[in-house]
Amino acid sequence: MQWEEAILETWQVHNRSMLFLIENLPDIAFETTLSKRGGRTIAAQLAHCIDVRFYRMESYVKKNQIDFAPFEKGYVPGKMELLKAFEDSGKIMDILIQDSLNSDGKAPHFARGIVVMIGYYISHEAHHRGHALLTAKTQGISLPDSLKWGVWEWNKL
Repeated sequence: MQWEEAILETWQVHNRSMLFLIENLPDIAFETTLSKRGGRTIAAQLAHCIDVRFYRMESYVKKNQIDFAPFEKGYVPGKMELLKAFEDSGKIMDILIQDSLNSDGKAPHFARGIVVMIGYYISHEAHHRGHALLTAKTQGISLPDSLKWGVWEWNKL
């Protein structure tokens, strides 16, 4: 495998881990939060991840006339909307990564290039993925072992 393919695959496995989380979280979990002051629910945190994806890809999306937009401010999407948003934006990111790798690794809004950009997304979204699992667990929502461990099974995702 070439390093360019490995970079793309790293992104794709990460995106599948986010989809796996969403698919396997019990529906009730999406409404929970650890905040006692009205902070983000799990659904709102995942919507925030989509909004950040859009913010960082906005110029690329517009330049290439790709249909992708963030959620409306304050809107909290449901499970199916989140799945679609992660699937669609993951595919857009695939294209952006391929284009970037064909352009000496340059990436929009990331002076250090595509590898650093992918690292940023993975770090940011892994933070929220972990927070979602912790929130559900802390709120007494039973999570299947397949979910708790499955997000780490990168050789299987």
